[in-house]
Amino acid sequence: MCGLAGFMSRSFPDPERRLIAMTDAIIHRGPDSSGHWVDANAGVALGHRRLSIVDLSSAGHQPMTSASGRYVFVFNGEIYNHLDLRADLEAAGFAPAWRGLSDTETLIAGFDAWGVTTTIGRAIGMFAFAVWDRQNRKLILGRDRIGEKPLYYGWQGEGEQATFLFGSELRALRAHPVCGSEIDRGAVVQFMRHGHVGESNAIYKGLHKLPPGCLAELSLDKPEPAVTQYWSAVEALRPTAADIDPATAVDELDALLRDAVARQMVADVPLGAFLSGGVDSSLVVGLMQAQSARPVRTFSIGFNEPRYNEAEFAKQVATHLGTQHTELYVGDAELRDVVPILPHIYTEPFADSSQIPTFLVSKLARESVTVALSGDGGDELFGGYDRYRQGASFMQRLRYVPAPLRPAIAAAVKTVPTSMLDTVLAPFLAVPAGKEPNGQRMHRLADYAASRSVDELHRKMVSRWPRPCDVVIGGAEPQSLLGSLLPPSGSEGDAARMMLLDVLTYLPDDILAKVDRASMRVSLECRAPFLDHRVVEFAGRLPQDLKLREGKSKWALRQVLYRYVPAALIERPKMGFEVPVGIWLRGPLKDWAQALLDPERLDREGFLNARLLSEKWAEHLSERFNWGPQLWNALMFLAWLESER
Repeated sequence: MCGLAGFMSRSFPDPERRLIAMTDAIIHRGPDSSGHWVDANAGVALGHRRLSIVDLSSAGHQPMTSASGRYVFVFNGEIYNHLDLRADLEAAGFAPAWRGLSDTETLIAGFDAWGVTTTIGRAIGMFAFAVWDRQNRKLILGRDRIGEKPLYYGWQGEGEQATFLFGSELRALRAHPVCGSEIDRGAVVQFMRHGHVGESNAIYKGLHKLPPGCLAELSLDKPEPAVTQYWSAVEALRPTAADIDPATAVDELDALLRDAVARQMVADVPLGAFLSGGVDSSLVVGLMQAQSARPVRTFSIGFNEPRYNEAEFAKQVATHLGTQHTELYVGDAELRDVVPILPHIYTEPFADSSQIPTFLVSKLARESVTVALSGDGGDELFGGYDRYRQGASFMQRLRYVPAPLRPAIAAAVKTVPTSMLDTVLAPFLAVPAGKEPNGQRMHRLADYAASRSVDELHRKMVSRWPRPCDVVIGGAEPQSLLGSLLPPSGSEGDAARMMLLDVLTYLPDDILAKVDRASMRVSLECRAPFLDHRVVEFAGRLPQDLKLREGKSKWALRQVLYRYVPAALIERPKMGFEVPVGIWLRGPLKDWAQALLDPERLDREGFLNARLLSEKWAEHLSERFNWGPQLWNALMFLAWLESER
């Protein structure tokens, strides 16, 4: 795992120094070595920071030039089938005289033999890369199918100073003197809705993210990046009419996951896994231990609030499997130490509160290993989130109500004060610690009931602020895959539709961004076997009733898991990697939050609505409402803004 950076421009003053500044800004992504390549005549500079994982020798040094001399390459990621690709190259007579055993060398040999697009289409892995084609004098950027590895890019500067910048993190681009810092208020609106700046957007004007599964080509003569898709999640997850026997499907899934895990266990450095005790991470660890001659190193984070603590379950799974397990309980001191550095970890606003335990478990693991496997992707692909089952059930009931009447019914419910609903429902519905009171929850469900489609319902379910333009001063919401750019609907049911939308948006923009930035901050490579594209495509072929079946989520995954871990250790209500942010904001983080939400400060900064935030903050402190997730979005933006000064 590594970090890359570079630029292309007709104006080329002091390129080496500027390139070094860009790669030094992401040294945490690759502390083992650095490399720089500059062609002043072509106006191109490529830089690299290396975290050595496979082939620790200098034979894996980047930037790397192909045997033909045509391609110069910088690469961030891992190709899990690169030895198979080497064998294919050798069988076809295309193999060069190999210098080492790195997957980087395999890929660039494939470029010489098959071209860039074909090679990437044959690769199993996670990656972001930039390659300069000397023959055609064009730059090609690429990103893996699901979006595990990040890649930012964009033109900055005017006239002769115009420069195309690219890199693994925004901080690399910002290290170039031509890069601007004007904040895109539309991106802030999107952030306030979802807690991340998603899809192709970035927090600064003129900068973008390359979408997953895409390549971008450009040159100084054709400067507008031409973005093409080489793999489509929409196509991969489109339902088929195949009738698959459940027992056969479970056997096939077991074999496929075993292979994916085995491939991702290959490393020339110490390796372990994150273990929460849930279905996904327990299955990954079970498959690892079944294929390992030694106890697998496992790591988990615990909380002192029982409602949010999964560490005890992780420990039980670890004991059963015989792993070498390490756990860390997060107290107020660790919390106060981590929160101030979050903006520096994520480099643009990011507000999934599980970013805290994700960073802490990454830091814990890095003390012992350099690579960690995770269970990320299992929920989105196999139906793990409660919102899939609940949303589908909700839509089924809503269809008995004519769409034009739904907003009126919702409005009627919301005329009842939340305080009255709290009083009426108190004897029947207990409110777990840190969760929204019953009245607030009923008003939220009333908003859901006004939905005219599953797409609208899903968007509401994944929105923190349902009307983010009310929060952001002068902001307009950009087009989105959850808004005006929705992918066409097919024959999929409601749950499958929500899963697809999450794979396109929530998975890459929240889950994978969270894990990448947190793990790479401590120079830890994180791998996700569920995101092997063969597993993704299998999940697409799997009938929905083998995902949500007999009242259970992830039915097929559970059947595989129970071959390695007893059901009694797993069967409990899903908790997720959730943290008690609402409780913390009333406790150890209260002073920090109070300072950031000071109305005079908000007015001076001019981005967020001071009156609205003051109202929500007062309601949250009164405990009549729980606005923890909404306030966390605002606080993470404000903390990031402060870090930019």
